[in-house]
Amino acid sequence: MFRIRRQDVGTWRLVAQRVVTPSEDAAAAVAHLGAVQAQDLRAAATAVALRTATPTGTGTPTGLAAALDAGTVVRSWPMRGTLHLLRAVDLPWVLALCGPRTIAATRRRREQLSISDADLAVARETVLAHCPPGGTTRAAVLAALEAVGQATGGGRGYHLLHHLALTGDVCLGPLAGREQLFVPSASWVQAAQAPPDPLAEWTRRYLRGHGPATPADAAFWTGLPLGTARRGFEAVRAEFDAVQVEGFDGAEHLVDPALPDLVANHRTAARRVHLLPGFDEFLLGYADRSAVLDPEFAGRLTPGGNGVFRGTVVAGGRVVGAWTRAGDHPAVEEFVEFSAARRAALGRRARTLPSGWLGGHDRPARTERS
Repeated sequence: MFRIRRQDVGTWRLVAQRVVTPSEDAAAAVAHLGAVQAQDLRAAATAVALRTATPTGTGTPTGLAAALDAGTVVRSWPMRGTLHLLRAVDLPWVLALCGPRTIAATRRRREQLSISDADLAVARETVLAHCPPGGTTRAAVLAALEAVGQATGGGRGYHLLHHLALTGDVCLGPLAGREQLFVPSASWVQAAQAPPDPLAEWTRRYLRGHGPATPADAAFWTGLPLGTARRGFEAVRAEFDAVQVEGFDGAEHLVDPALPDLVANHRTAARRVHLLPGFDEFLLGYADRSAVLDPEFAGRLTPGGNGVFRGTVVAGGRVVGAWTRAGDHPAVEEFVEFSAARRAALGRRARTLPSGWLGGHDRPARTERS
């Protein structure tokens, strides 16, 4: 076991997450992280582009659009009842691992919406009958449900589709103009094969793309119980290095053995100014964010406590400000006063920030919410 300083955790995570060591393409960036928070698809497209290399530098959202259209990446609710991007071939076994807990947690809400097991059966039959292999729009699916007497107002339609995604019947696949289409998973997801130990594999993916991290962080990310996350850590412990972070009361973190050398080679780049989109894995991938975000600033990232995360300005591996898009440019709120050099670096970074518009469309695909 070796030690790292608390103030260095963010630097290590930026390197682990491929923000400064980008993947070769969008599908590889998604695969490396395991899953990418995608409640806001434009933000997710920006996050993936920032982690994708091109001959001229940062990737563009068109790479993710191509991966969605090709069926190598899909969008669904695999963990925590929250939309994520992940490799299509991983969807069935990740849903089998993490989905039942979400299904159980949402039962009360389905009861409140008068959704019975019989309603779910009708919804499944109807949606699959009206969802061709190439996909169909949300509006068409909801219209089909209404036609068979399944009301969709007041969030009921959302929860019917949400449940069908959790059971692996449908997922969100290719783009059509401003929309992402619902597709039948059985025909869209090809060559899916569960690993011998799904919990160990999902823990392995998480640690490679998010370390340094603890079992509590993994439990938060997956939505699985802490005891289950601990079993996952035990299953892969021999493959990772143990790290003790100063100020975490001795809590053991695990990291990919390749990460220390990567950090040594890319520390300067990681500590520069970065603009990360809202809902980025740099924050959303962990239960404890205090190593990268002062608790006094946490509320300023979600004004009104509505769960909608603003983008972050990261410098020295820590969140030092928030930003929102003002047209094609970021409007920045400084949490601490920026130096002239930091503002200049921020301006340079803003000029290369990916737009997040998928496939060059003039609007992002719909953000899915309850």
